[in-house]
Amino acid sequence: MHAATRSRWQFRQPSVIPGFGMALGFTLIWLILIVLIPISGLLLKTSTLGWPAFWSIASDPRVLAALRMSFGGALIAAVVNAIFGVILAWVLVRYRFPGKRIIDAVVDLPFALPTAVAGIALTTLYSPNGWIGQFLSPLGIKVAFTPIGVVIALIFVGLPFVVRTVQPIMEEIDREVEEAAATLGANRFQTITRVLLPGLAPAVLTGFALSFARAVGEYGSVIFIAGNLPYVSEIAPLLIVIRLEEYNYAAATGIAAIMLIISFVMLLVINLIQTWSRKRYGYGA
Repeated sequence: MHAATRSRWQFRQPSVIPGFGMALGFTLIWLILIVLIPISGLLLKTSTLGWPAFWSIASDPRVLAALRMSFGGALIAAVVNAIFGVILAWVLVRYRFPGKRIIDAVVDLPFALPTAVAGIALTTLYSPNGWIGQFLSPLGIKVAFTPIGVVIALIFVGLPFVVRTVQPIMEEIDREVEEAAATLGANRFQTITRVLLPGLAPAVLTGFALSFARAVGEYGSVIFIAGNLPYVSEIAPLLIVIRLEEYNYAAATGIAAIMLIISFVMLLVINLIQTWSRKRYGYGA
């Protein structure tokens, strides 16, 4: 009984690799220096504002419009990436075709491409005289310098997160699982929705969360294609920069704190759903 209780409350399990204490200490120090101290500084600076000043900043119509643009655009982009990222990962895993390696490499392009270059390229493509925009303009569709352009830029930067998160899990799913479902009478739609997607749900949620987090804080690729019109296509990170340039540090930290709180709550909810999904289904656990 005593041995069982001792093993249950043991802080760490023995490992063949030494250095747990050093590794844990280094991890905690790195986490404190890189993450906790900057966030603590932001929250401490915001706390000096007082509730009336903070509420005045949070309820400002321009701030609310910028937050809606950032979080609304990021949510739409993450949903689109979750859908088409899974499809793209499925094609790369399940099929062989000419140019597959090229497409697989292009998926990682947003990781390596500077965001400013991506923004300039997207603006060139979707401007009224651009390669794609010139065909959309006669139809009355304007992409560049509108909220649609913001969403497209966020989709571009967030797509690799979904593909690279889902792809390894798909590679672990044997084809025999699909064949077994077919032999039991399941059609393709039932095989996808009842056999494959439940197992992929944790990975899809992880990719969704990463894509959403990446899109919320995106700046470089958006400012070129957004047009940056207040109350229309202005994003919250740009508004923070504007307040810093005006030396209005209180407003800048207030907006940043609001973004931090909303992002934390949304990611916490996503992680809770992901944990539940991992416990319920087999793959990705």
